[in-house]
Amino acid sequence: MGELRRLVNIGKVLEDQLLAVGIRSYDDLQQTGSKQAWSRIKVTDPSACYMRLCALEGAIQGIRWHELPEDKKRELKEFYRSFK
Repeated sequence: MGELRRLVNIGKVLEDQLLAVGIRSYDDLQQTGSKQAWSRIKVTDPSACYMRLCALEGAIQGIRWHELPEDKKRELKEFYRSFK
């Protein structure tokens, strides 16, 4: 199991996607931010969804994605919708 998979919300598939876009550690993810990391993944996987974006933010914050504050979820939802 890689370092990223030890983070909350990160399973094998998401870890593989992060590695493929050059994010190899928690520090890389934190510095990149959830929006930019998700944007990179979206280029290679058009099915990248809102929940994946929230999962990345939750991993950065160290919480399950569904426990994100409502204002953060709204912010991420607006960002996600800008890609549609």
